[in-house]
Amino acid sequence: MTRRIPDIGLEMLSGQVEIDLWEGELPPPYEVLKERIQNAQGLLCLLTDRVDRELIESAPHLRVISQYAVGVDNIDLETATRRGIPVGHTPGVLTDATADFTWALLMSAARRVTEADTYTRKGNWKTWGPSILLGMDVSHATLGIIGFGRIGQAVARRARGFDMRVLYTDTKRIPEIEETLGVEYASLETVLREADFITLHVPLTQSTYHLIGEREFSLMKKDAILINTARGGVVDPDALYHALKTRQIRSAAIDVTEPEPIPMDSPLLELPNLIITPHIASASVQSRNQMAVMAVQNLIAGLKRERLPFCANPQVYNQQW
Repeated sequence: MTRRIPDIGLEMLSGQVEIDLWEGELPPPYEVLKERIQNAQGLLCLLTDRVDRELIESAPHLRVISQYAVGVDNIDLETATRRGIPVGHTPGVLTDATADFTWALLMSAARRVTEADTYTRKGNWKTWGPSILLGMDVSHATLGIIGFGRIGQAVARRARGFDMRVLYTDTKRIPEIEETLGVEYASLETVLREADFITLHVPLTQSTYHLIGEREFSLMKKDAILINTARGGVVDPDALYHALKTRQIRSAAIDVTEPEPIPMDSPLLELPNLIITPHIASASVQSRNQMAVMAVQNLIAGLKRERLPFCANPQVYNQQW
């Protein structure tokens, strides 16, 4: 276990397995993880752990990999599948927490909440003024959602309370829910051109790496606000810096960066029109506890050679163990 998880998960494991727990606040170094996994039958890891081909192949007894996260882009699924190792994850549990936090970032960026807090604490608040810290209206604006899975749809549901026009784009159209959620399907280019707020909810894959770059920023409105609670690699950080520095777009709010954590010498930290939070979109007590339960359920099932309840590579069951 590469990090301590909430107690509810540890209690489920009590008496069932022998746990080798990394107690450090930071992830275990790769070479340490590689050494300690050699005799392990199960691995419970976080998205901050690099579980690549070399690591998986160095663990001859490994029966299951259980990820304490929804995404699995840090795990070599191809190697795991080839080795007959099911990979568990925690889908669905983060939907509402991440959608809520997306709106927290959107509202904060629109109404310049963090700028206003800094302004006040620095003693700049001398009087009320008609032009101080003007923000953007959210009600009746156009929201563009890139990636319309569980989280994207949950964000759309919340937009209805603001009477927003909602555009979405994905690899395929989902007509059966368009009327229910009051959304319109559009191409990526249309979303970028017409949305006042653009929020990202795609997984990090080869096709989505730097999905938002120089060209995409050039298509956005001058007053557009970008929100990213997906993965840092979906946005080109150099293009983001240029777009914000030159006011090509109005502002951005991001919960994820490339790399993570963001280096303290990153020029992005100098920008007043950028909100950066430390990957906490799922950081509610309820969500993190449920993640622990699901991760442990996957781990126990894999150790017992049973089918994982939440498997990221179900094709592994189509081959011999």
